[in-house]
Amino acid sequence: MEQVHLFTKKLKPTHISHALSFPTHALDAFSFPEGAHTMRFEAVDSTDNVWGFCLSSRLTGSYPKPVLLRSSWRRFVEQKGLVPEDRVAFFMERSGEAGGMVRRYTVRAERKVMMLMGQDVWVDVEDVPLYGPLN
Repeated sequence: MEQVHLFTKKLKPTHISHALSFPTHALDAFSFPEGAHTMRFEAVDSTDNVWGFCLSSRLTGSYPKPVLLRSSWRRFVEQKGLVPEDRVAFFMERSGEAGGMVRRYTVRAERKVMMLMGQDVWVDVEDVPLYGPLN
């Protein structure tokens, strides 16, 4: 199985309170039904929980402007305790076995816990102490 990094995004306050904007290039990893501008997909997190997301792209304008809709994104944000400056990363695993392309999506929610030798150190939010990030 080949793992492809789709994108990593540092969260802003609007990502926490509303929707997560999706990079346009990441749309190539999703198969929208013919004529549709929304689709549901599942992603597995680092603790093997499955999250259902709804990805939408606009019908008008010069580019699709994809977002994860608040209705599906907000549950993930709340359950993970995400705050501005945390980050999320999406990946796709694919395999050409059994005569077809199998896709499995994964999502990681991470928090910066320190800087070590000039590099940010990020860990899964589940591994961060309950009292919050370390400075």
